[in-house]
Amino acid sequence: MTDARHALIIANDRYTDQGLKKLKAPAQDAAALEKVLHDPQIGAFEVEVVHNASADHMRRRIQRFFNDRRRADTLLLHFSCHGLKSESGELYFAASDTEPPLLAATAVPSQFVRSCMSVTRAGRTVLFLDCCYGGAFSRGSSSVRASGDVNVLESFAKDEPVSGRGWAVITASDSMEYAFEGDELADDSSGPRPSVFTHAVVEGLETGEADLDADGKVSLDDLYEYVYRQVREQNPHQTPKKAAELHGELHLAHSRRGRIKIVAIPSPPPLQTALNSDDVLTRQGAVLELQKRLQHTKLPLAEGARQHLEEVAGNDIQQIAVMASDALGMIRLAPSPDHLDFGVVQKGSAPRKQAVTMHGPPLARHCVAQPKQSWLRVDPTGTGLEVHVDTAAEGRLSGDIVLKGVADETVIHVEAEVTSAHGPGPTEPEAGAAKDSATPPHGTDGKRETVVIEPRRIPARPKTPPGTTPQANRTDRRAPALAGAALALAVAAIGTLVLAMQRAVAALMERGEAGLYGNVEDDIREQGALTPLIVCLITGVVTLFVGMAARHDLGARQEQYTRQAASITHTLTSIAKGLAIPALVLAVLAGIAYLVGSPHW
Repeated sequence: MTDARHALIIANDRYTDQGLKKLKAPAQDAAALEKVLHDPQIGAFEVEVVHNASADHMRRRIQRFFNDRRRADTLLLHFSCHGLKSESGELYFAASDTEPPLLAATAVPSQFVRSCMSVTRAGRTVLFLDCCYGGAFSRGSSSVRASGDVNVLESFAKDEPVSGRGWAVITASDSMEYAFEGDELADDSSGPRPSVFTHAVVEGLETGEADLDADGKVSLDDLYEYVYRQVREQNPHQTPKKAAELHGELHLAHSRRGRIKIVAIPSPPPLQTALNSDDVLTRQGAVLELQKRLQHTKLPLAEGARQHLEEVAGNDIQQIAVMASDALGMIRLAPSPDHLDFGVVQKGSAPRKQAVTMHGPPLARHCVAQPKQSWLRVDPTGTGLEVHVDTAAEGRLSGDIVLKGVADETVIHVEAEVTSAHGPGPTEPEAGAAKDSATPPHGTDGKRETVVIEPRRIPARPKTPPGTTPQANRTDRRAPALAGAALALAVAAIGTLVLAMQRAVAALMERGEAGLYGNVEDDIREQGALTPLIVCLITGVVTLFVGMAARHDLGARQEQYTRQAASITHTLTSIAKGLAIPALVLAVLAGIAYLVGSPHW
């Protein structure tokens, strides 16, 4: 996006003429829109606000806004006011001193705005019109009445800007529809709130939800589509409209929700050849090499290894797929702590920052933080994040910061309680008590009397230990217990295999001593070698299934396990698998040898 980005917000909610109903939304609209457009992480616009200005002042500020611009500039003009239509069909924007019978002299004609857009040197101009048009004021004899459709977009399509310069107009409503403020028009007496249209614009930009294609940028088309859906959901009687003549895509803002994109460097051809080998051991070695590359400090190399491991985890045999899945588990997002409590802070104060450390290899620490609430503030650091809260509003604050990495996402929960800056703090009553004690009360005997005032006690709020979350089920031990059971079964499988081998050796020695008249089948049955062999096979298979159940539970309910529990589960299941698979292989080979060889002994 270009560096030269300018926005002018015109908001009028107070009118001298009694026939123009007072609007509540414009002042709120201007404040909310100015904040999100000016935010360097979102809009990065230089913003001017004109509030309740006269028609003459509005014309001066509008013309000055479009003058002295360069080709690389992007301009955004936002109107939040009444839109009036003259008897001749011309659209006007109402100023604070507008007199409906004298629109040409006391209002700003849309033709004037079109003219300024046409002659500006700026490469791109966007016009937002959040206005109540004509018919919204037809409820009384002194009200302004509409005569036919307003057709806002047609008013701005008459004179297109100079060829080669892009322009776009988005209006909250068109024709005889009205721009609503909440559920009512302007005559609702409730407190101030943004209009449906501007609220959708602000919310889409602030949260990043308007980034529909998740490319990290909010285009004009993205924003219009998002606003259209939001407005229609809240009020089916209001239909935003758009007209544009643009060359290429116009990006209005950065998105905080853009997914992480890393251009991967593919693994070397020999390594890719090893991944496709028919030999199991060769593929296992290739997975181990990918695991090393996954921890590389160069993110493109690590991302290339990650993509290959995902293919292996989804397509190879179970043994190798599990190895690949274990390797991918290393890059899961692991913030510490994942719950922050700022306690009680005063309104308007600057609370301390709390640090969040990201663990794991570089690829696991590479993520985007997306605050879900507007009062949350997040700054990246060398080891993770710094979090603080905006204390502008009183009340109990509870919100989440979503961390999105290349492969998964997680949440950091944040809490705070903002109290009035003028209210007494915990130590203020004590100071008052000291003061009262030093001042004698008025009395006739002139004696000093000590008055002790008990300080108001503020109950202490429970603190959450660092590295823990408020959910009680974070102590769930189901997956580690299953992993422990899998390890015990694997040890039992090894034990029964050893016992079977010992008895088989004893049976073969008896067969050798018996000479020509010996029968190996009888000797094996007599020594009882088959029973532990069968138990070994069953126990080995059960071990693998229990280990799989432990890993599945860990993956399906990962938010209920601590990092330590997850690490223990991975370690125990890996050891169990390493013992069970060789035991199964040897047991199967021994069984095949018995079936094939016993008739010939």
